[in-house]
Amino acid sequence: MKQVILNIPENKFQFFMELVKNLGFVKAAEASIPEEHKKIVRQRIADSNKNPERLLDWDDVKNDFKLD
Repeated sequence: MKQVILNIPENKFQFFMELVKNLGFVKAAEASIPEEHKKIVRQRIADSNKNPERLLDWDDVKNDFKLD
């Protein structure tokens, strides 16, 4: 089965969903991200912006992983 991801303008979304429903297409459930998780990520971004020197370069870090 093919999968298509679309960006639908807010004002056309309801019409689009009715069309999809009437044509019998399968709609994958959207994953909802809990607000608490969003808050954690936003805090981490803010912390990184305040102290960019605490970040590690991926090219340096990836060699520490054992991918056997």
